[in-house]
Amino acid sequence: MSTDRFKSLLLFGPPGIGKGTQGALLGAIPGFKHLATGDIFRSLDRNSALGQEFLKYSTKGLLVPDELTMRLWREYVDSLIEHDQYNPATEVLVLDGIPRSRVQAKAIIEHIDVLGIIALRCPDLDVIVKRLGRRAIQQGRPDDADEAVIRRRFGVFADQTTPVLECFDDDLIHEINAVQRPANVLRDVLAVILPYVDGEFKDALE
Repeated sequence: MSTDRFKSLLLFGPPGIGKGTQGALLGAIPGFKHLATGDIFRSLDRNSALGQEFLKYSTKGLLVPDELTMRLWREYVDSLIEHDQYNPATEVLVLDGIPRSRVQAKAIIEHIDVLGIIALRCPDLDVIVKRLGRRAIQQGRPDDADEAVIRRRFGVFADQTTPVLECFDDDLIHEINAVQRPANVLRDVLAVILPYVDGEFKDALE
């Protein structure tokens, strides 16, 4: 991996909050590259050793170990660069699902320059449980099909991932109400991002 730190925007929030939806919308805007760690894991061959290792944790609602997560992330970003699917000089990474622990935060900060953190919020977790249930049916995702597993993932997020925000300056964190139509959430996200266009994002997005 290049020693340069990649300009990045972090999408932060519990499972099912809408990080993937917002990441995909932002990724469609020239100058942004959406990278969802969950998609990296789910793209693994489930019959491979790595695929089996991922399923061992995801089907129980647990986080994939930090070392494995960071190794796969580094390899994936390197592959994107090698195949001209991501250009660090002209694109901002929109990271979805990483870092998920303090260990990951400390490891990844060596590789990224965090320009902002979008913290998606939803006070009623039952709304997300229903959303994940629908996603399980529509996308065939076994990790979203069991409500007990879903609620365990919420607990893991609260215990292990929420403290990640403490690793970053408060000025970088922008809270967004996620209980809106996706277009309205995007409107609020863009309201946070656009001021950067004439600032730190300018070189990356021109």
